[in-house]
Amino acid sequence: MSWYRNTVWFVKGLREYTRGGYESASKHFNPADMEVDVAGRSFLVTGANSGIGKATAKEIARRGGTVHLVCRNKERAEVAQEEIVTETGNQNIFLHIVDISNPKEVWKFAEKFRNQHKLNVLINNAGCMVNNRELTEDGLEKNFATNTLGTYILTTALLPLLGKEADARVITVSSGGMLVQKLNISDLQSENGTFDGTMVYAQNKRQQVVLTEQWAKAHRNIHFSVMHPGWADTPAVRSSMPDFYEKMKNSLRTEAQGADTVVWLAVSAEATKLPSGLFFQATDHKAC
Repeated sequence: MSWYRNTVWFVKGLREYTRGGYESASKHFNPADMEVDVAGRSFLVTGANSGIGKATAKEIARRGGTVHLVCRNKERAEVAQEEIVTETGNQNIFLHIVDISNPKEVWKFAEKFRNQHKLNVLINNAGCMVNNRELTEDGLEKNFATNTLGTYILTTALLPLLGKEADARVITVSSGGMLVQKLNISDLQSENGTFDGTMVYAQNKRQQVVLTEQWAKAHRNIHFSVMHPGWADTPAVRSSMPDFYEKMKNSLRTEAQGADTVVWLAVSAEATKLPSGLFFQATDHKAC
């Protein structure tokens, strides 16, 4: 990543990705887009026990959707499930414990889910930023295993189920950090050079954008989107980027503001009027 590209991206972030950027952009949103009833539609949200995932699940539940929470930590997931049910009054909130970084576990879950449920919308939100190189029990670099491979396996496994439904959608939560990375498929396991967790994460997010573009070309009956939620105050940001958080905490978006575009892509009729496979910035309900 060049110094120039890094600087331009950060300046753009200060203007568009912060709470102020959201408040400015939201003046141009059409509230009617989000005033929808999605009762009878089934949504699956990964990484749904906190942050943007939980905020997304909560907003969908408010609109009557059946929501499947896919989480790694059972205790925290149960707390999130209870919170969503209590705040929304929606009882159709179901919990599935899955480690997205474990390929076999993801595939096994998807096979079981296909046999027991229908699915209208898949929201790939689960992710991680590990700052020191770690390997999973399968010998995979953890960021790649979670952010790229887990997303790929889950989406691929659920495409046949999604294809059975009208107005099927897949939304993947990426990051504006992908803008500082060109696709690199020569070192997927980050084995070469000095390990930089932030840049590995950004590369994974670029990979998600490319996957979305390819899925959109191959599966015309499903609408694919990938998006940047902006800089939001989430547990993941606080734990993975403590220095950034301390400098920016007074300007970060709320979790709900970070989830806004995800929810719009998941429920709005306007979203599917746009071409499939687009990347959405954090500043508006339109693709960049």
